[in-house]
Amino acid sequence: MSKPNIQEYINILGDIPSFLNKYLELKILKRLKRVGYFCGMDYGSKHIYDFGYKISRYDHSLTTALITWKFTKDKRQTLLALFHDVSTPCFSHVIDYMNKDYENQESTEEKTESILKSSRKLKQLLKEDNLTLEDITDFKQSTIVDNHRPKLCADRIDGIILTSLGWTKKLSMKEVPNIIKNIEVQTNEDNELELGLKSSEVAQLLCELNKDIDTLCHSNEDNYMMELLAEITKYAIDNNYITYDNLYEYNEDKLFKLLNSINDTALQVMLNLFKKVTLEEVTIKELPKVKRRLINPLVNGKRFLTK
Repeated sequence: MSKPNIQEYINILGDIPSFLNKYLELKILKRLKRVGYFCGMDYGSKHIYDFGYKISRYDHSLTTALITWKFTKDKRQTLLALFHDVSTPCFSHVIDYMNKDYENQESTEEKTESILKSSRKLKQLLKEDNLTLEDITDFKQSTIVDNHRPKLCADRIDGIILTSLGWTKKLSMKEVPNIIKNIEVQTNEDNELELGLKSSEVAQLLCELNKDIDTLCHSNEDNYMMELLAEITKYAIDNNYITYDNLYEYNEDKLFKLLNSINDTALQVMLNLFKKVTLEEVTIKELPKVKRRLINPLVNGKRFLTK
């Protein structure tokens, strides 16, 4: 039985603004439709992962853009949000693990500019909206789209909602509208614009949801599976079965089919373990400091958590 998609969540966020539709057809963005939001773990052992929704990096890019548009009505910031994950490779943050970037998980973002520049069509579309590539390359320019933890932003709020729907399953779709209607643009203690909340109850909910996500992301089984897929990917690159650039050119379906077809006993043993390992078989995986996902929302201009 196929998993449901998140169209209902997209509908909750409102209509896609007309100017945005033309960008959704770009090849550099459509590639993300087959790059999963959960770092390749959709293909992993069902004893470890049982995702409730099928979610792609394209979905996340679109919903982050829709949140940004809903609260700014600003084309530039909305496009910063839409393209913020355009450089996401196959297996997403697994590649950060492979690159030993456990704490920040930003090692793949360096390709954003070159990927955007590679699209001639994108330059034409931006010109129609009186924008340039420089206007949309660095999504960290907008504190609405991206902000330092523990502050909230469109990317972070969307990540909490998607992960709580699809992985932890601690959030139901019927609860999402109440979260969205309680968001507004506020000014924080650093005089930055930040997506804050009107209700302490919603702030409490987001903090609880985020804590559950952080716990799972630091669980031994998740670290084990992330590191295992990182080892598989590195092995494939080191043995010239794929190139590092292929991670940005292929989609995950294509990449897994290729890996599964390779006549290499060591590789197939690792892949079989990735696909079938049980919780009891997972060994202790000691990793360096892994990224903490902490939040402290603004509620009516003041931090919700005081300690």
